[in-house]
Amino acid sequence: MSGTALLVITIILLAIIGVVIGAFLVFAGRKFAVEVDPRESAVREALPGNNCGACGYPGCDGCAAAIAKGEAPVNACPVGGAPVADKISGIMGVEAGAIEKKVAFVRCAGTCDAAKRNGTYVGIPSCSAAQAVPGAGGKACQQGCLGFGECVQACEFDAIHVVNGVAVVNREKCVGCGKCAAACPQHLIDIMPDRSKYAVQCRNTEKGVLVKQQCDAGCLGCSLCVKQCHFDAISVTNNLAQIDYEKCRSCGLCAQKCPAKIITKRVG
Repeated sequence: MSGTALLVITIILLAIIGVVIGAFLVFAGRKFAVEVDPRESAVREALPGNNCGACGYPGCDGCAAAIAKGEAPVNACPVGGAPVADKISGIMGVEAGAIEKKVAFVRCAGTCDAAKRNGTYVGIPSCSAAQAVPGAGGKACQQGCLGFGECVQACEFDAIHVVNGVAVVNREKCVGCGKCAAACPQHLIDIMPDRSKYAVQCRNTEKGVLVKQQCDAGCLGCSLCVKQCHFDAISVTNNLAQIDYEKCRSCGLCAQKCPAKIITKRVG
């Protein structure tokens, strides 16, 4: 058999094998195809695409799948807010319901002016790095904001910045995704209802006399705020005032009586 004939036979065999494999793949694709709810694609298209995980699912794809299956509400995306929820409710044929906006709040008022110093930190400009060494960044309060901005780097919405040594949230830009809270190694950032006007701007659990030695803007645990509240919305636990945002009516009496002035009215 000549070389040309052998080449032709080889090409024909390869073509036949290719056709057989192709036919098998088409058959397998149809046989084992997973039905995709068309609503899932429509919901995914309506989502903003930030993939921030604030909904509790792995990105917008996971959120869309959960909504399409009925495992998540149509207003599951805090970033999209009411406009996105309205679009998705139309796709799913259900009512969107009311959406309560939530925002981040940094529970520390230990600015460069208020916080006492116990040294100078020299090292990697990172909150996690500073927290890992004795002195934790140079501030006497070891439970306050370290000011190196890991929360700033985590925020995709330019809603948080370090000002005078402490992270500050822009409520207008914040979508309550919680990434800054997850990034803070000091666990200083709360995600709270935007309607709540007052918050305790401290997380120091030391006794009052020690707090005063560390910072001029720390909770003393004196309980004067508790005595002023008519709604049982504030308590002192482990030397630290805590506000129950569900009970709070934002009357401001606790803030007026706080001697340390760390129950602050949130503005912006």
